[in-house]
Amino acid sequence: MSTETNLTPKEKQHRYRRRLRRKGLRPVQIWVPDTRTEGFAGECRRQARLAARSAQEKPALDFISEIADWDSA
Repeated sequence: MSTETNLTPKEKQHRYRRRLRRKGLRPVQIWVPDTRTEGFAGECRRQARLAARSAQEKPALDFISEIADWDSA
């Protein structure tokens, strides 16, 4: 029987992370907005309206419009 099978999940995770660190990687935690919250959709609409009215955002919005159909092509 392998000693790997006797490890707790916490020990397996520790070994896995140690292997990744030896490969030169490091963990990164990213916090993102919770799309399930009550005000999320409304805030998205508010920000989209602001971006649509902004001359500074026009090039980015034009680019997004151009590539929106690439996936279905």
